[in-house]
Amino acid sequence: MTADPSVWRVKGMPLAPATGHGALDGVRLAVKDLFAVTGFAVGGGNPAWLAEALPAAEDAPALARLRTAGAIVQGIAHTDELAYSLSGHNTHYGAPPNPAAPGLVTGGSSSGPASAVATGHADVGLGTDTSGSVRVPASCCGLFGFRPTLGAVPTGGVLPLAPSFDTVGWITRDAATLAAVGDVLLPPGPRELPARLLCVGGTAEQAGRFGLPVTEITLSTWDDPDPLVLAFRRVQAAEAWRLHGAWIEAHPRALAADVESRFRFGSRVGAEEEAEARARIAAWRAELLELLGGDAWLVLPAGGPGHARDLGLAGRDEWRRSVLRCSVPASAYGLPSVSVPTGASPPAGIALVAPPGRDRALLALLAATMAMGGPGGR
Repeated sequence: MTADPSVWRVKGMPLAPATGHGALDGVRLAVKDLFAVTGFAVGGGNPAWLAEALPAAEDAPALARLRTAGAIVQGIAHTDELAYSLSGHNTHYGAPPNPAAPGLVTGGSSSGPASAVATGHADVGLGTDTSGSVRVPASCCGLFGFRPTLGAVPTGGVLPLAPSFDTVGWITRDAATLAAVGDVLLPPGPRELPARLLCVGGTAEQAGRFGLPVTEITLSTWDDPDPLVLAFRRVQAAEAWRLHGAWIEAHPRALAADVESRFRFGSRVGAEEEAEARARIAAWRAELLELLGGDAWLVLPAGGPGHARDLGLAGRDEWRRSVLRCSVPASAYGLPSVSVPTGASPPAGIALVAPPGRDRALLALLAATMAMGGPGGR
C-alpha cells in the first residue's frame, strides 16, 4: 500500500527496527518529523529546512529508549511547520486524514503521528507538546494523548520551538499502550490517586466517570483566559524567534504566512515584556498549585473538535484561540496532562492536569478507569 504523503514524510516496513527487546516488542511508532532518527534528516515540516538538514548520527534519546524496549519505527510523520501551529494543516504537505471526523482536521502540530495512529498504521505517535501539540490532535481524533511534566522526558535530539515549554509526548488508541510507553520514558514517581477532581468548562459529567469526588469550580484564568494566553504567547514567541529567527530572515516566505507571523511576533517582544510575562505565569502557576493542594487534579476540555478542512485563515485563528484556552494552562505551568476521549461525535476530549511529578499517577488512574469502561469507553 502506498504511504499517504499527507501523513508520512518517509515510511518503511519498518523504517527502523527495534534495537532491543522489552515491554514494547513490536509496537509501531510514527515519529514526528522533529526527532532525530539515525540516518535521516529532520525536516521540521518544511521543504526548505529539510533541504539543508543533515542525516542524524543517532536517535533522539527518547526514541532510543523506545527502540531499546522493542518498538519499531514505522516511519517519520509530518508536523505543522517547525511545530508552530495547532491546526494540522501544512501548506506544503496538506492535511492528513482524520477517520473519526473525515470533514475535520486532525489538529496539530503532531498531525501526522495522530493520523497514523487514528488510521491504524501505527500504535504510538511520538510527538512533541509545547502549547498542546499532542493533546489537541489526540482530542480531535478521539485518541489518548499525554504531555509529561516539563523535563521529565529528555528533549535532546528534538528540534526545539520554545524550551521553557517543550515536552516529548505520545498518542495512542488505548490507555494501556499510553501507560506502557510511560513506563519506558518516565522517571520513577508517585502513583497515588487524587482525592478529588476540580472541574471547569462543563467537564463534571465526564469527570464523574473516573470514580472520584467531583467539584465544579471557577478559575480566573479559565473565565478570562486572554491574559494567560498572551503571557504564554509572548514567552513562547520570544524563545522561538531566538532559536529560528536568523533562519527565517535568511529564508523569506519559506514558511506559510500565518506561521511566519507567529515567529515574527517574537522579534517584537522586548526583554522587560518577556520577564513580566514570565513573572505573571509563575504567579498564576502558584495559585493553581495552591488550589490543587496536593490532593486534587484539574479537569477541563482538551480542545476540539477539529475545524473544517477548508476553513479560511481567519476561522483557523479563531479556532486556535479557543483551543489555547484549554491547552495553555498545563503548557505554561509545566504540568503533566492527559487528553482522554469521551466518545463525543465529532471527537472532543477532556484533559486531566496534575501537579508536577504526578505523571505515573495520571497514567495509573487512566488505565484503571479505562479497564472499567470509563470516559471514552475504551
